[in-house]
Amino acid sequence: MREAAQSDQVRLARLGAYPFERLKALLSGCTANADVAPIDAGAGEPRLPLPAFVADTIAASLNGFSKYPSTIGSPALRQAIADWLQRRYGLTHIDAATQVLSANGTREALFAIAHALINPEAKKKPYVLMPNPMYQIYLGAALTAGGEPVFLPCTADHGFAPDLDAVEAPVWENTALTYVCSPSNPTGWIADSDYFARLLELADKYDFYIVSDECYSEIYWQDKPVGLLQVAASLGRHDFSRCLVMNSLSKRSALPGMRSGLIAGDAELIRRFTKLRSYTGPATPLPLQAVAAAAWSDETHVQQHLEIYRQSLKAFFDIYGGEIPAGSFFVWLPVEDDEAFAVAAFKQQAVTILPGSYLAAEDQHGVNPGRGYIRAALVDGPDCAAELARRLRAVRI
Repeated sequence: MREAAQSDQVRLARLGAYPFERLKALLSGCTANADVAPIDAGAGEPRLPLPAFVADTIAASLNGFSKYPSTIGSPALRQAIADWLQRRYGLTHIDAATQVLSANGTREALFAIAHALINPEAKKKPYVLMPNPMYQIYLGAALTAGGEPVFLPCTADHGFAPDLDAVEAPVWENTALTYVCSPSNPTGWIADSDYFARLLELADKYDFYIVSDECYSEIYWQDKPVGLLQVAASLGRHDFSRCLVMNSLSKRSALPGMRSGLIAGDAELIRRFTKLRSYTGPATPLPLQAVAAAAWSDETHVQQHLEIYRQSLKAFFDIYGGEIPAGSFFVWLPVEDDEAFAVAAFKQQAVTILPGSYLAAEDQHGVNPGRGYIRAALVDGPDCAAELARRLRAVRI
């Protein structure tokens, strides 16, 4: 028992401070320029008008607060998710009862899935592959589940695609799962069909699972992103073997406070995850599940939001210069010193942004591929995006 407790402490000790805690520490003692209104471009928190159906749906479902919700999601919600997946990705079928789960936000799901799919008692510590830079939940999940993170460098030289060629055969042979994020947080890279197909081929060859974080699937500049299940189905894998996808209403519907998302794919993996979540997974209140079902069933608000994001991206880059990212509402900008730039932006322009090094990890060579970049979120509409670009251009370090 004592050895197990010590092992848990070692795993937790390997977790660094979360990026926003690091940013808070970096800016402590700094005073923002009081002559301009503050702009918070640090967090990916959409601040768009609520879809019209939200208030009415909650009002009609208030009695649901008097009932315990199921962790797997109501049949109506799971069916709405299955229907959306079929419409969005052209799937011929996905079973709402066995291939779909509700998530209390994908952050929870992306973290917990590693604990369902990793065997920490394996002879060799299982590897968990992830893009670098990344959504830091992948790293926390790997470490606390007893896996060993392997970082796939995402650099400008490769168009910010996670470099599969950088992984040697002995690593693949001991890989438990790999995380993919498309469109990418923070770089905006989008996986194409060939990328997913190659990853599926590797998963079959080396016996591992693929977890695809597709939270930004409805936010893109030109071409609508493909999804892992879509590519799997095109290859005849209609059972979605080895595949799980996560998606969220936080980005798609600008409802981050709902804490509602989806998990879908391989029925056997869904079964295993259902068992884990029956103990650990928080359940979304039934009135919010009703709103979620309505959100997955409506595309009007999604298209309205997409137009705002496109206008915001154009407004920003018309002033700042550079190339518009393929996907997501983040801009990933090269700077000389990311921490110094973030401090200067706060002091000089009352702008909050994230140093890129906080979203990445040092690889085996001591290289942090996020160093020398900053991430800014365009979440307040085109006017604010244009003002943000003007202010960032004016920063001096």
